[in-house]
Amino acid sequence: MKDDEMWDMKSPEHEHPYGGIFVWNEGNFMYGNASLTYYDPETGEVEDDVFFNTNGIPLGDVAHSMTIRDSLGYVVVNNSGRIYVFNTSTFELKGKITGLTSPRYIHFVNDSKAYVSDLYARSIAVVNPQSMEVTGAISVNNYSSESYQHPTEQMLQYGRYVYTNCWSFDKQVLVIDSELDLVVDSIEVLHQPNSMVLDRNHSLWVLCDGGAEGNPYGNEEGGLVKIEAGSTEAQIIIRFSRGENPTDLRINGTGDTLYYINRDIYSYAVNAESDPELLIESPYETNMTMGYYSLEVDPFSSELYVADAVDFVQAGMVYRFTPEGAVLDTFRTGIVPGGFCFNY
Repeated sequence: MKDDEMWDMKSPEHEHPYGGIFVWNEGNFMYGNASLTYYDPETGEVEDDVFFNTNGIPLGDVAHSMTIRDSLGYVVVNNSGRIYVFNTSTFELKGKITGLTSPRYIHFVNDSKAYVSDLYARSIAVVNPQSMEVTGAISVNNYSSESYQHPTEQMLQYGRYVYTNCWSFDKQVLVIDSELDLVVDSIEVLHQPNSMVLDRNHSLWVLCDGGAEGNPYGNEEGGLVKIEAGSTEAQIIIRFSRGENPTDLRINGTGDTLYYINRDIYSYAVNAESDPELLIESPYETNMTMGYYSLEVDPFSSELYVADAVDFVQAGMVYRFTPEGAVLDTFRTGIVPGGFCFNY
């Protein structure tokens, strides 16, 4: 990978002061073809590959997540081991955070401290976002075998405590004291917790896929788990059938309705006494490896953005739905649209 090699090109001069939506496109593993697509929901305008077109350098190998802090966007590029920082209005590169092993997500504790989760490092990096330097590490080493080392993923904060789910070959949610930069507790959930959200009551919801058949760590039926605010006990709310693969747990801006992908798109009220509601049917009837790939909910409009990776080779597709599931718009993206970041 020559991520830093500048191409001979003239960058366009443009600015988007009213905000819009970024789609980070993962690209293909080892191909270095990750990209950013920019979408304006007011006009329907779509701009592809805005990072490369503005800065003249490729985004890198597998864009895994993106976070916006003030006017800066932070794109975590997993297999390139770095985080690119850019201006969200002009798309201009402002710097990068390196020295990371296999970064997954960035979480801001405050203006001068952020955490970066990691798939393989056996630690969470402590970063100074102002200097863009790694300043420390939080050990998550459980001194088990090579395959079973707390691979940290998403991070959510309640008070001084940051919660992170351990997905690959694991079934733990770790609790980190953000004042001590130390793991102080862990909560056992179900096999392979892949996503989580906090609701309006500060309860933590965790979606577990159960692990694939033949997984050396073991596999079981996936489930939706609830951890009450301040508790270290997990309560199973929904149990899925073996072979189902629930992913991408999300929540609306008011914190009272959950959404997730289980081939189709489902919604579930946090205080529900009934089963989840089928909201949007998948365009693919049987193939679980194709179809809806990622999901996000606009925190202001509660509109749903659903990405279809198609065949993981050609350009992906995004569908924009009303909260009731009616199609508002569709547009093409880069290869393997992995998620959305709202720039408001």
